[in-house]
Amino acid sequence: MTLIKFIEIMAILVGAFSGFIEARRKRMDLVGVFTVAFITAFGGGTLRDILLDRRPLFWVIHQEYAILIFVLALVASPLIRTLRQIVSERLIVIADAIGLGLFSIAGVAAALDAQMPIFIASMMGVITGIFGGVLRDIVCNEVPMVFRDGKPYAICAFLGSWMFLLMRMSELPHDFALWSSATFIVVLRLVSWKFDMRLGR
Repeated sequence: MTLIKFIEIMAILVGAFSGFIEARRKRMDLVGVFTVAFITAFGGGTLRDILLDRRPLFWVIHQEYAILIFVLALVASPLIRTLRQIVSERLIVIADAIGLGLFSIAGVAAALDAQMPIFIASMMGVITGIFGGVLRDIVCNEVPMVFRDGKPYAICAFLGSWMFLLMRMSELPHDFALWSSATFIVVLRLVSWKFDMRLGR
């Protein structure tokens, strides 16, 4: 298994987890839990593949991803219902931050593989990182987190994407660039949330 595929799988799992939590907070049934987890896990990558004209979509090629989400929905639904008392916004923010970092870097790497210009590659990273969460919040009848909390979110993905691009242009090791850039995004997002850093409004 390549590192980028491993990162993609981890991003899907974290995205699905945040979908599970939000769906249970909204008291959705099993179908709702699976649907919200599915669009959270695959929404950003699907839009990326459409914009990059990649067919079939990544989760169609790897049907095991969709099967994994389905199985996890069966297990996670009763588990999260049992643990509802400790499920808080903090857990969603942490899961979102990890998913943001992993998905963003996976998106940049995919765009570079498709030989996109570097600015377009950075935007593919942002789109891949944020769009699943946007869809999740819309389906759950919430204003998307990226638009409402006033704290850096898409900017974290954008900066981390450029960090990855600059490290690759500097010919630093690919794996090191992947992990350090993803970690940078996660840490920056969590620090901005922890210390209530807000964009001007």
